[in-house]
Amino acid sequence: MKSPASQFEMREPRLCQIVCKTALTHQEAKDFREKIDDEYRINMILDNLPLVVPIRSLLDDHDAPTSYQLGVHVGIKGQYAGSNEEKHFIYNHLSFLVKYHKDENTDLARIVGFEVKPFSTKHEYDGEWKENETRLKTCDPHSRRLVVDSDSPQEVEAGKEIIFTYDVNFEESDIKWASRWDSYLLMTDDQIHWFSIVNSLMIVLFLSGMLAMIMLRTLYRDISKYNQLETQEEAQEETGWKLVHGDVFRPPARAGTLCVFVGTGVQFLGMLLVTLLFAILGLLSPSNRGGLMTAMLLVWAFMGVLAGYAAARLYRGFRGSEWKAVAMRTALAFPGAAFAVFFVLNALIWGERSSGAVPFTTMTALVLLWFGISVPLVFVGSYLGFKRPAATEDYPVRTNKIPRPIPEQPWYMNPAMSVLIGGILPFGAVFIELFFILTSIWLHQFYYIFGFLFLVFAILVVTCAEIAVVLCYFQLCGEDYEWWWRSYLTAGSSALYLFLYAAFYFFTKLDITKVVSGVLYFGYMLIASAAFFVLTGTIGFYACFWFTRLIYSSVKID
Repeated sequence: MKSPASQFEMREPRLCQIVCKTALTHQEAKDFREKIDDEYRINMILDNLPLVVPIRSLLDDHDAPTSYQLGVHVGIKGQYAGSNEEKHFIYNHLSFLVKYHKDENTDLARIVGFEVKPFSTKHEYDGEWKENETRLKTCDPHSRRLVVDSDSPQEVEAGKEIIFTYDVNFEESDIKWASRWDSYLLMTDDQIHWFSIVNSLMIVLFLSGMLAMIMLRTLYRDISKYNQLETQEEAQEETGWKLVHGDVFRPPARAGTLCVFVGTGVQFLGMLLVTLLFAILGLLSPSNRGGLMTAMLLVWAFMGVLAGYAAARLYRGFRGSEWKAVAMRTALAFPGAAFAVFFVLNALIWGERSSGAVPFTTMTALVLLWFGISVPLVFVGSYLGFKRPAATEDYPVRTNKIPRPIPEQPWYMNPAMSVLIGGILPFGAVFIELFFILTSIWLHQFYYIFGFLFLVFAILVVTCAEIAVVLCYFQLCGEDYEWWWRSYLTAGSSALYLFLYAAFYFFTKLDITKVVSGVLYFGYMLIASAAFFVLTGTIGFYACFWFTRLIYSSVKID
């Protein structure tokens, strides 16, 4: 639509501008009804500002800030003229409001707001259709006023003509250009976010209390008792976690795989910390669309050196020698699986001829970023980590040649039971904030409160570490020394609850009926849950690794 009527100039109001007239075919009418049922939105951009619909408070509170909906719906579904049958009505008239800030010294102005109010009206006109010169009865620009008859909405019906119109008004604003995004990003639910923080803090305090009791009372008593054992007979009667000191640092089964998972988790941890720091400092402006995702991918690639270093150093501690194979798996395993899922999902979007599909050039750029930067840096980090002194030199006790048998454990210390229990509290610390993140991704809401997000992330780190340490202590007291994998899975199992919550959110909050859309949702949430698994699992692993070294270095071992 490049006709003069479909364009507007700065500070030149236009009323009732006709864009076009069309008659829908049966297929087009069906498509429009489906789009209205699925709540599709029309997105526009003016001077890099997205089109928004202002939403006032239902409580008629004039002091309450206005929230904004990103994009305008295609139409609305409802009853009309006393009929019990629901019909589909299309928004065929858009009333734009462009806010601008005028410079005090010059006559220049800059756009600081782009809002719209949609209307559905059945336009009527006199005489013959003369394109832009047609005079509409329902929308009269000559009277300098807009007449929109909301009692006669435009129904989506095959064969009936629809006239699309718009008007543009300009309003001077005190908002400066540098602050024009502030009102868009204004959150009206800060109290809910603070409730999320308080809820998470209560979980942390509960775990901290348990940990303090273990560390300050139980462990202190155990260490004092073990160090006071003087005779050989007393030493042979020792029980509890000291009894497995000769096996507690025995390399686990599939040690190389564990190193790969830990290295990938370190890469995610570094990426999130750096990205959140940039976001809090305001370096990731929302005006730069896609800037956050671009920053995350770039930081991920450069964090490959930390992933390789962490994986190789841990592998050296397990007395492994094939560090190149571990480095290769660290560089390719998780990114390869994520890229494969992403490629399949993107192929589905291509098949639907959606504009949201990632272009082939962008996919090529991602592959080059992966193999050109991330993979080499992983090998550099692995070389540095493997050449450093072995981590076994830092272990406080020696490992016996023959492993001791593990006694039968009570039902509540069953590996599956303890792992599933361990993931509940970390998920509980973040699930409220997770709701807002899912809403911003799938329901097109603004999310730019990275200060809250950083606090929740810090609480998540503390919660994962504490729950892993508590359960690890109980495991060692039961003379079960196979803690390596369980410490990882204990905190990492929170990803299972995240995926289950994503499924719950899908069926309760989203009205997705198409198979492709459902596959896209669960595919992307599967990638997010896998990333959450390696992140939280790595946090729990390192917390237990520190804890075991600490307690076994505090007792006298002959």
